Amino acid sequence: MSDTPIRLVCFDWGGVILRHCRSWAEGVKAAGLDLRGHTDSPECQARRKPLGQAFQTGLLTSREFFEKLHDAVDRQYSIDELHRIHDAWLLDEYPGVDRVIDRLHQNSAITSALLSNTNERHWSRHIPTAQRPADFPTAHTLHHRHASHLLRLAKPASEIYSAFEEATGFAGAEILFFDDLPDNIATAACFGWRTCLIDHTRDTAPQIEQALQQHAILP
Repeated sequence: MSDTPIRLVCFDWGGVILRHCRSWAEGVKAAGLDLRGHTDSPECQARRKPLGQAFQTGLLTSREFFEKLHDAVDRQYSIDELHRIHDAWLLDEYPGVDRVIDRLHQNSAITSALLSNTNERHWSRHIPTAQRPADFPTAHTLHHRHASHLLRLAKPASEIYSAFEEATGFAGAEILFFDDLPDNIATAACFGWRTCLIDHTRDTAPQIEQALQQHAILP
């Protein structure tokens, strides 16, 4: 255990704060649509994957992404239906996570952060505007918020962790990181970050709370 005190607690978004679909079939169902043609086949998945990666690293605009996705799914879904699937992909916040983060913010020695692989359309939904409240408001309460499409880098590549350290001014064992993917946790550990692998299939608030208590960040 490092003697360096934790000064920054960083959360992944999907799978830690926010529940989301984990497959094409789940996304289609969440949008209230039927699974059509061979859109859930390995071949179609292989066509969709690089488009999603390009979108989440800012290499495609939203319009470009949906146009290319339309072709990738053999035009089995209209552009509007693809919007519905994409928007339905984000489900809801895990119960109690907002309260745990509120308690975390009562510790004046700790700064909070978000580091998420996401895209501009999803990202906008945690930001309130004059016209509407945020759909998923908890992430917006975090002090530092960094996303793959803004940094043009994605986890688990080491470059995004370096960019995050430079942007926040925190590094190494000063950081406690929560993520639900082992590869993302492994790279963080290589940077000396303290880590906690979250099980996204269970309520995450008790897992986060337990880790924060183990590190004496919460009583």
